[in-house]
Amino acid sequence: MTPPCSAERIAAVDVLRGFALFGILLVNMRYFSAPMLYREDVGGSTFNRAVAAAIDLLFEASAYPLFAFLFGFGTVVLYGRLRQRGEQPIPILLRRFLLLLAGGVMHAFGLWFGDILIPYALAGLILLLFMDAPMRWWRTAALAGFFLFHSLVALLLALSMSAGGTGTADGQEAEAAAALRHYQSGTFRDVFWQRWHDWISINGDGGLLFTVLTVLPFCLLGGYAAKQRWIEAGQRAAARLRWLMGGALCFGLVLKTIPYWAGANSLTRYIQDNVGGPALAVFYAAAAVFVCGKKQWQPVWRWLQDAGKLSLTHYLGQSLICTSLFYSYGLGWYGRINEWQGALLAIGIYAASLWASRRWLARFRFGPAEWLWRWGTYGQRPPFRRQFGQ
Repeated sequence: MTPPCSAERIAAVDVLRGFALFGILLVNMRYFSAPMLYREDVGGSTFNRAVAAAIDLLFEASAYPLFAFLFGFGTVVLYGRLRQRGEQPIPILLRRFLLLLAGGVMHAFGLWFGDILIPYALAGLILLLFMDAPMRWWRTAALAGFFLFHSLVALLLALSMSAGGTGTADGQEAEAAAALRHYQSGTFRDVFWQRWHDWISINGDGGLLFTVLTVLPFCLLGGYAAKQRWIEAGQRAAARLRWLMGGALCFGLVLKTIPYWAGANSLTRYIQDNVGGPALAVFYAAAAVFVCGKKQWQPVWRWLQDAGKLSLTHYLGQSLICTSLFYSYGLGWYGRINEWQGALLAIGIYAASLWASRRWLARFRFGPAEWLWRWGTYGQRPPFRRQFGQ
C-alpha cells in the first residue's frame, strides 16, 4: 500500500495549524504550570491579570475548534485522494484513527492530562459514518450538533442557576493543594497518579463524551468545507473575506467579553467559551485564507506554514518541554511562575519551534510524530530524509 503524495498541500491549512499551535500553547501554559484546573482566581498584579484576560479573550476555546475543523478537513481530503488512487479509504482511515487514539492515551497518561488527541480520534471514528453521505448531511449535522447541543446545555445551566446551584470551593482548594504538592515535589509515581486523577476529573462522569460532542460539529464542518473548497486561497473574494473577518471578530469579542460586562457565572462562561470561542475561530480561519492569498506576505506566513506541517510533533513536544520544566522529575517550576511569565515562556517556546520547523523541513520530509503515524497508517515506511536538491 503506497501513501498518497502529500506535495499538494493547501497553504492556508498549514498556516492555520501553525497559528493554532501558538494559541493552544498560551492557553495550556497556565494548566502546565499551576493547578488552574481547580483554581479560577489568577491573582497577582494588575498587569498579570491583564495578560490572563488577554489570553482568555483571544485564545481560550478558540484554538481547539480550529484544530477540530482542520482535522475534519484533512480527513475528507485524504479520503478523496485515496479514492482517486483506487484504494479502500475506510480501513486506512480506521487504522489512522486507532493509532491516534493509542497515541492520545500514551500522551494523556504519560505526559499531560489535558490531551485532546483522544477526543479527536473518537470524533474521527464517527466521521467514518459520513464519508459517503451527501454534502448536505455534513452541513446539517454540523449546524444541528452545534446549536442543539449547546442550547440544551445552556438551558440546563440556566435552570441550575435559577435553582440556586452552587459549587464546592473548599473541595477545589484541596484538589489544587494536592496537585501543587504532587507535581512540584512528588515522586514519579505521585505525578503519574495525579495526572490520572486530573484526567478523570475532566473526562469522567460524561466529560469525555461532552468533549467529543463539542469537537464533532467542527470536524463535520471542516469536512464540509473540504468538499466545498472553502479554505483554498483564491476561492473566496477578498471583499467577502474582509466582511467575514469583521463580522466574526466583532461578534466573537462581544461574546468572549460577556463574563466581564454581564457578570461571571457558569452560564456566561459557557457562552463565552462555547459560542464566543468558535466565533473568534471563524475570524482566524478567514484571516488565514485572506493572508495566504497575498503572495507578497509569503515570507511571513511561510514560518507558520512550516510549523503547521509539523503540528502533531509540536503539540506533543509542547507537552514534553513544559512538563519537563514544571514537574518534579524535571526542574520543578510548578506553581512558581505567574501568568505573564508563563505567557513569555510560551512565546519563547513557540518562537523556537518556528525556527526549528524551518531547519527541520530543510532536511526531512515529515516531523517524527507525523512520520510514525504515516508509517503505521499505511504499513509502509515512508522516506524520511529529503534527497539533495529537493
